Amino acid sequence: MAAQKVAAPTTNGSPSSAPHERAAEAVPRGRYVYCIVETDEGLELGPLGIGEDESPVYTIHHGGLAAVVSETPLRRYDPTRENLLAHERVNETVMREHTVIPMAFGTLLPGEADVAALLRGAASVLTEALGAVRGRIELGLNVVWDRDEVLCELEAGQEAIRRLKEEIAKEGRGSTYFPRMQLGQLVDEALAARAKELTRGVYESLRPLSVASRPGKLVGDNMILNVAFLVERGREDEFNETVERLTARYEELLSFKYTGPWPPYSFVKLHLELKETD
Repeated sequence: MAAQKVAAPTTNGSPSSAPHERAAEAVPRGRYVYCIVETDEGLELGPLGIGEDESPVYTIHHGGLAAVVSETPLRRYDPTRENLLAHERVNETVMREHTVIPMAFGTLLPGEADVAALLRGAASVLTEALGAVRGRIELGLNVVWDRDEVLCELEAGQEAIRRLKEEIAKEGRGSTYFPRMQLGQLVDEALAARAKELTRGVYESLRPLSVASRPGKLVGDNMILNVAFLVERGREDEFNETVERLTARYEELLSFKYTGPWPPYSFVKLHLELKETD
């Protein structure tokens, strides 16, 4: 039924020529795509979907591939905490039973036919990507050091630094410009070398337990390592135990933030386009 217009009263009590209120126009609805999996089985995950109405999440199939989707208004989703959590919640739920190719946040297509066309047109690329990460998970690790503690360690172990500090202290208010410059350079070089040594020790302990790794951006002045590891599901416990040993080994110098398991976000980079097919 078409929406009916209702004339609103004017200030003098007579109907206005233009309506004051209109029935809200229907917003076109599409399909939000969370991830791609290999399955012939239809999945129904309940009302986990993104958006205010938390639409039911289900699958659209083509061949042996399935897109995990929910119905939602065709609009831009801002990467708010709530929206990002909803996107991740669906992916984490699916990955408990399936290897997933996670889609970028905000992936929306007009309808089910368009989703099926995407699966059909990108079938070979998706199948290859699934093969590369099948049975594998992503684990994230970033390492922050206690810079003051590291400096104390360096001063205790390096005679050149200790001698310059003593020289500057003896000079008091005298001319210490060049000694200070020299000290700063020595400290910077020593910190860089120590950071490299520490990160190499952590990384080399974990690398043999992973299939691949990807470095991430360092955030802040004290983060010295940020890396994602692609790990076989069967080696997750071994990986966890190694991280625990490293945490104990470096407890006076380093703090570890260990996250996951995640879908392999860092190891799948796809540019998919919806192509018209006959």
